[in-house]
Amino acid sequence: MTVPRTYPVDLRGRDNPATPAQIAESVLSRVSPFGQLEGFFSWFSALREHSYTDVERIPLDEMQGWNTDPDSGDIGHRSGKFYTIRGLDIQVPDGPVPQWSQPIIHQPEVGILGILVKKFGGVLHCLMQAKVEPGNCNGLQLSPTVQATRSNYTGVHQGRSVPYLDYFREPARHHILADVRQSEQGSWFYHKRNRNMVIEVTEDVELLPGFCWLTLGQVHELLAVDDVINMDARTVLACLPFSGNGLLTAFPDTADNFRASLVRSCSVEHGSRHTTSEILNWLTDVRTRAEVWTTDVPLRGLPGWSRQDGLISHESRRFFEVIGVHVRARGREVDQWSQPMIRPCEEGIAAFLVARIDGVLHALVRAMVQPGYKDVAELAPTVQCAPGNYRDLPVAARPRFLDVVLDAHPDQVRYDVTLSEEGGRFYHARNRYLVVEVPADPQFDEPNFRWMPLHQLVDLLQHSHYVNVEARSLIACLHSLSGG
Repeated sequence: MTVPRTYPVDLRGRDNPATPAQIAESVLSRVSPFGQLEGFFSWFSALREHSYTDVERIPLDEMQGWNTDPDSGDIGHRSGKFYTIRGLDIQVPDGPVPQWSQPIIHQPEVGILGILVKKFGGVLHCLMQAKVEPGNCNGLQLSPTVQATRSNYTGVHQGRSVPYLDYFREPARHHILADVRQSEQGSWFYHKRNRNMVIEVTEDVELLPGFCWLTLGQVHELLAVDDVINMDARTVLACLPFSGNGLLTAFPDTADNFRASLVRSCSVEHGSRHTTSEILNWLTDVRTRAEVWTTDVPLRGLPGWSRQDGLISHESRRFFEVIGVHVRARGREVDQWSQPMIRPCEEGIAAFLVARIDGVLHALVRAMVQPGYKDVAELAPTVQCAPGNYRDLPVAARPRFLDVVLDAHPDQVRYDVTLSEEGGRFYHARNRYLVVEVPADPQFDEPNFRWMPLHQLVDLLQHSHYVNVEARSLIACLHSLSGG
């Protein structure tokens, strides 16, 4: 299918940012410049033949451009940029595992994750990029318009410039729908943050090869397909000021089906079990009571970990490995490079238990402590873990409600898709994302958990460091169910 390289300026609503009703209209729309999604899949399949990454696992010592510090054993790039792999000692005296050590990624620079949006025929469209990442299990996935570290967009890699970057470097010239710094995985990154942005433009935009315009409804449809929408796109989508108000007219006030309760959950008018002040007080209390002490330690000699056979692994063969890769790529700013990556030893699970409370869907959210968070704890899925990591550990260390998720009857499962995590630093990292409906039963009321509707989570996403990256992915997935 031939897609035009530019689209005309849409004068309707030119001087006003997209409203909740217009966002809802985009959620309900299934037609873009591609037409139906069949056109997208034809385009996406053709791109796979021209954009690829040839990833070869190599010993850490053979990575070009990377050095191992002779004293500490820490791994860093010769430029001093990008990121380093260091050792971290963690003490959580009141946690199920009170002390451990691990490798962790230090990447202090703040990257940009941004989606450009524009109205065509009055309907909001997202400019998405088909992007290959060395850690993706299937190579090509759909990413934000811009997905770049500071080292990338300042040209440390001496590669090609990042397309559309100026829209996000100078956002005040346009309508800013979302602009907030959010954390990344707190178990693998130390204090890592990215700037999540949604910028609406009204001017003519040239469509470059490898990019496409899709409605939110079409992006939501693609979220139901394994390993298509990447993690960076999901986190930005979750930060969009999503509201169910524009969808409410589709349901009578008395409707009691799952979708009706979900749409009410997106609308502040329908209330919540706890006020936002109560939620913030609870999270602040968890952050204050939890003692988390982290200390940088040398990667060499890290207790329980060893560097041999060209990689770093734990003596139990669980958790993750630090591996080296050499990448040859087409369709990237740089054609080839080497780098270290984290490779998890198994697929993880990220799941929300949800319940209808007074006709409004609530998610059971956990206040989760992780060593890499900047402020001790963030709101996380009900269950977030790699189940095998808890083999041979005390029963008390097994994640609460894991068995409820794993033993759920098919009729309870509202969403079940396997999605990839960040492919630039993690190698074949995937989580099974689930939404499981349960009764609003007192058995689920636990001190470190609270029931929250989606509109409260969306409000908190306008601020930094409240909702973790796995929960943001699940919020985007739940929003995808609102349009039918």
